[in-house]
Amino acid sequence: MKLVKLLANLGYGSRKDVAWMFREGRVTDADGEVLYADDKVEHARIRLDGEPLDPPTGLVLMLHKPLGVTCSRKDPGRVVYDLLPSRYRMREPALSTVGRLDRDTSGLLLLTDDGALLHRIISPRAEVAKVYEATLADDLRGDEAALFASGTLLLESETTPLAPATLDVLGPRHARLTLHEGRYHQVRRMFAATGNRVETLQRVAIGALALDALAPGEWRALEADDVARIFAGAR
Repeated sequence: MKLVKLLANLGYGSRKDVAWMFREGRVTDADGEVLYADDKVEHARIRLDGEPLDPPTGLVLMLHKPLGVTCSRKDPGRVVYDLLPSRYRMREPALSTVGRLDRDTSGLLLLTDDGALLHRIISPRAEVAKVYEATLADDLRGDEAALFASGTLLLESETTPLAPATLDVLGPRHARLTLHEGRYHQVRRMFAATGNRVETLQRVAIGALALDALAPGEWRALEADDVARIFAGAR
């Protein structure tokens, strides 16, 4: 791939913009030698204004999605892409969210430009674990864990029972719930089925990949071993 196309695909500008960067001598190798559009150079050795390029196609990010932010490209309010460098909106292939968290749910969100990986994570066959922590409006009744694990709970307006889920009680109104499927507003609807209401909800892990110390709005690129942890424990 020509360097002009590479930089354009990474979102640094249109091909015209990137061609101008080459003419200005802003694109160099790791030793500071000016590069030209037809040069053959390893991705890791290319510099723009002295800085390494963003990772190539296959990028996977983990983001701590704050409350009030939408998993969308177009929304009147704030969207997750506002939390990333502006050029990430322009990458080709596009950087997409792996599933969604609603506006009132915070926590671990994955984004990738690897379509095959995205579908592998969200595929019902993979049964990748998604772990949530919820605070509730009322005390737990005591029978929720057995009900959620039964595989018989039927949500309103649905005809297929939920797959078994694991509930860990963290306090009278605080619980951790591990799901292996992803239905619309599933956690909120599960607790609603018990007569309770979720007040706050955060996704804290996907597989064995935990949110860790990322503050709301922070993100980082994942390494191969991070991605492998997503599938740890998948059924």
